[in-house]
Amino acid sequence: MLGRKRDRGQTAIEFLGVTPLIILLAVALWQCALIGYTFSLAGNAADKAAHQGAITEGLRGQECRDAAKEHLPKAWRKSMKQTKCRSKSGMYTAEVKLQVPVLVPGVLNWKFPVTGNAAFPLEG
Repeated sequence: MLGRKRDRGQTAIEFLGVTPLIILLAVALWQCALIGYTFSLAGNAADKAAHQGAITEGLRGQECRDAAKEHLPKAWRKSMKQTKCRSKSGMYTAEVKLQVPVLVPGVLNWKFPVTGNAAFPLEG
């Protein structure tokens, strides 16, 4: 019983020592989720843009870029680098580049872009 009195509070001290590691792991997992979500958004925006460009009769390029922006959340829409839309050999292609946010979307972005590509056969 005498030895147990010296160990009082040891669990609390050990928990406080591990807490920064737990927080760092949570932040790293959140950042990985944002990177994956940005890849998903870029692919979806490129898909929608290529589809809209393929079915449009008039200004294909403008319709393609507008469709890419329309299907993005506001934070990613603001950080969209560029959208390349073109038709070649019977296909209409779209390439969307997005910036990956750092921890909070819309506040700070990483310098490297994530690219999404898609293609649809031209109609009409």
